Amino acid sequence: MILELRIENLSLIERASIRLGPGFNALTGETGAGKSIIVGALSLLLGERASASTVRPGAERATVEGVFDVTGHREVLALLEEQGIGAEDGLLILRREVAAEGRNRAWANGSASTAAVVGELGRLLVDLHGQHDHQSLLRASEQRAILDAFGGAQPLVARVREAYERRASLAARLSELDAARERRDARVAELRAIIEDIEEAGPVEGEDAALEAEARRLENAEELAALAAGVHDALYAADDALLTRLAEQRRALARLQVFDPEREEDARALDDAYYAIEELARRVGDYASRVEHDPGRLEEIRVRKDLLYRLRRRYDAESSDALAVLAAEARSELEALAGMDARRDRLAADHAGAEEALAEAAGVVTGARGEAAAALERALASILPSLGLTGGFHVRLEPGDAIGPHGAERVAFLFAPNAGFDALPLSKIASGGELSRVMLALKTVLAEVDRVPSLAFDEVDAGVGGEVAVRIAHALREVAGRHQVLVVTHLPQIAARAEHHVRVEKDVREGTTLTRVEPLEGDARVRELARMLGSAEGRESLRHAEALLAGDSVPAAPTGPATEEQRELASPS
Repeated sequence: MILELRIENLSLIERASIRLGPGFNALTGETGAGKSIIVGALSLLLGERASASTVRPGAERATVEGVFDVTGHREVLALLEEQGIGAEDGLLILRREVAAEGRNRAWANGSASTAAVVGELGRLLVDLHGQHDHQSLLRASEQRAILDAFGGAQPLVARVREAYERRASLAARLSELDAARERRDARVAELRAIIEDIEEAGPVEGEDAALEAEARRLENAEELAALAAGVHDALYAADDALLTRLAEQRRALARLQVFDPEREEDARALDDAYYAIEELARRVGDYASRVEHDPGRLEEIRVRKDLLYRLRRRYDAESSDALAVLAAEARSELEALAGMDARRDRLAADHAGAEEALAEAAGVVTGARGEAAAALERALASILPSLGLTGGFHVRLEPGDAIGPHGAERVAFLFAPNAGFDALPLSKIASGGELSRVMLALKTVLAEVDRVPSLAFDEVDAGVGGEVAVRIAHALREVAGRHQVLVVTHLPQIAARAEHHVRVEKDVREGTTLTRVEPLEGDARVRELARMLGSAEGRESLRHAEALLAGDSVPAAPTGPATEEQRELASPS
């Protein structure tokens, strides 16, 4: 709820702090005293466009600040968390600054924000009625939400939303699959070409390295054979080959061992070296005999390497091994494309089932809304005449073009202010007072389910008086049992029923007209009610004011300076 509204340099208000309490709050004052400025200040916190012309002459900027208790208000707390704004001790301070020149600014709990975000937060906390710009009742979405809340249909609507989202998801997948099928033939041909090219080439794992090594050997065959033969000769075949010399040294060590047995280990070491070199010489000799210059094989290798190189370039593959992987992936995709028709059939069946489920869920909501519409019309029919509205209220359910996330129909509230007139959509009603009284009647009926904690009514008493004013006051007091209510009123019957009373009055200071705001209690409140009755100091008006505050029937209208209009307002009938 609203705890405090602070205003600086806005139009006629230099500085004002308006503290509001829970329950019923009344705002009164002479015509032109500045009540509309306070309503305008509140509307700025609800996202109203700011105008530099509202800045008090001589001031650089005007500011409006609202302090709200948001304890337990999950929607507001969720939005604050989404915006990265904290709410310490359950308090939210919204602030708008209007510059006489330059840029306007906005804050939420001291964090720089935008007017849009501040307005969104404000509209979750306050419903302002009387000016069309901020009346949630004019929005089709809000009318639908009110009807669903009244009929307890929110869980049913949630099922429609779930069914709608499932159908939409399946429809999107079906559309994607159909688009893929259109591209399938070209892709199938492409995949088959890939597979055919690679399978025809038949790359083998590790083939690139093997071909490269063999090509080097063939390109250098003569040199390799000569080198191997030279090593073989030096080790074994030449007259002074290493093995021949080692054989002589073996004999020398064997004879040495005869005279000195401790040299046995040296002899064994030389034997091991001799046999190792002998084996090496044999292998090198075999290698030299096998190496041959084969231009034909070399050409085959070059052709093969060129084929694999072109394939790698064509398919952007790093190696022949990658070509094999690409072919395997192409075969898998080809198999998947081959099963696309079966998948499409299954998906189409699921989509048809989702369509049926959505239609069934929407049908249940339609039935619930029909019952709720009739019940809401009956409930309002018993309230609206007591508020001076004799026409009628109707709920129209219009079939939509298609089932949406909220159901199959559009909800529209229709109203005829006077008997004998056609009912029109609420948005067509010109009178802010009439619309405010319709909202008041709705709030009376919907007090248990309404989500907005604070309601502000401007013009709710426009064009009424007498017994109708008393009934409006009673309805406001009833709504105030579940919501904070702020009413801007000219009627003493309404102001007297408020639990908190604030007066707005003009004050001329040093030749400048300013608006002053003060809370009223005790005698000051009695005098304000007496003023509204016709005379702030007349004993008869004061007696009437005291009777109003006591909840007694109002005596006959006072004589004296009271006008005919004031006497009518004071009359109980």
